[in-house]
Amino acid sequence: MSNTKNTAETQVSRKPPKGGSPTDDQTEDKDDTVTDDRPRPMDVLRQARAQLAELTGMTAESVSSFSQTEDGWSLEVEVLELERVPDTMSLMASYEVALDPEGQLTGYRRVRRYERGRADAHRPGGR
Repeated sequence: MSNTKNTAETQVSRKPPKGGSPTDDQTEDKDDTVTDDRPRPMDVLRQARAQLAELTGMTAESVSSFSQTEDGWSLEVEVLELERVPDTMSLMASYEVALDPEGQLTGYRRVRRYERGRADAHRPGGR
């Protein structure tokens, strides 16, 4: 009886192929198989907006910042907190959202609140 596994996965040799190393999209797991199970950034953004809207009951309108961290993902999401007439008087809020590497929300907090029609002069880049 042999000690090898019979799998349909592609095996990767320990040596990098001629012309360079494996791409950043590919990682080696313990079985030396090629895997790429990281979510795509656009999928992460959509999931984050949907999850935050479901938890808060408010409309997540846009993502104003987005970055990958050691622990997963970090986003700043603009949320409509209170709709007013005219629309420029509606109350908006920025929420800092933390996601795990798979894109599941692990925490959020409101970092500022403002009227939609007001510019934020004291923070560069609108943050």
